Amino acid sequence: MEPQLLHSVADSVATVVIHHPAKRNAMTAAMWRALPPLLDTLAADPAVRALVVTGEGRTFCAGADISTLQGSPREAQGLAVAAEEALAAFPKPTLAAIKGHCVGGGSQLAAACDLRFAGEGALFGVTPAKLGIVYPASSTRRLVSLVGPATAKYLLFSGELIDTERALRTGLVDEVLPEGELDKRVAELARILVSRSQLTQAAAKEFANGRTDRDDHWAGQARASGDTAEGVAAFLERRQPRFTWTTGATSS
Repeated sequence: MEPQLLHSVADSVATVVIHHPAKRNAMTAAMWRALPPLLDTLAADPAVRALVVTGEGRTFCAGADISTLQGSPREAQGLAVAAEEALAAFPKPTLAAIKGHCVGGGSQLAAACDLRFAGEGALFGVTPAKLGIVYPASSTRRLVSLVGPATAKYLLFSGELIDTERALRTGLVDEVLPEGELDKRVAELARILVSRSQLTQAAAKEFANGRTDRDDHWAGQARASGDTAEGVAAFLERRQPRFTWTTGATSS
């Protein structure tokens, strides 16, 4: 099978699988280009309420396929940044399920997700210093926001890999699961996410990402949606709420 991004939707959860096992799921130029339009399609699908990004087999993503850097490194980096930004802008909750190596461009994709869960034994690295590449400013800022300046500098200056214990301690990942438990835990959290209010999630995602000009917008959405009344009624009636607001109800 050619290197590609596979995807499926089940139980309101979209799963995107990085599939290039011959090179530890390294991203080719074609795969970088394919990600933004795929995300647009999934974002517009009302059946999708959450997104999981993972890798084929026992590794997440070993970065960019280095052969793609031989022609135009700047163009290759631009493709990676565009894919990263598209993932960061996905309007519904996103979760990276990480096994094995999560390196270079793989770390860019993982950092662009809202949450990152890793299996024990996973390894993380940001490796442009090994290739003489200037890491993009937007990617650097996103990394700093996750792990702080000191750890970001360690990763960027050295290009060394860190283990799950350090990744968890520094905030690069949110949970570390024993071998064999990662998929079960990701599925469990995905079920929780799709049962919650998309209104709450969409507003929280914007606020947490630093947007400061939409307070009145979200207050208006909350008043018009009816989700708050439904949530309170469901709580009092001891039943699951039936939230109706969707991301299609708002615009960026």
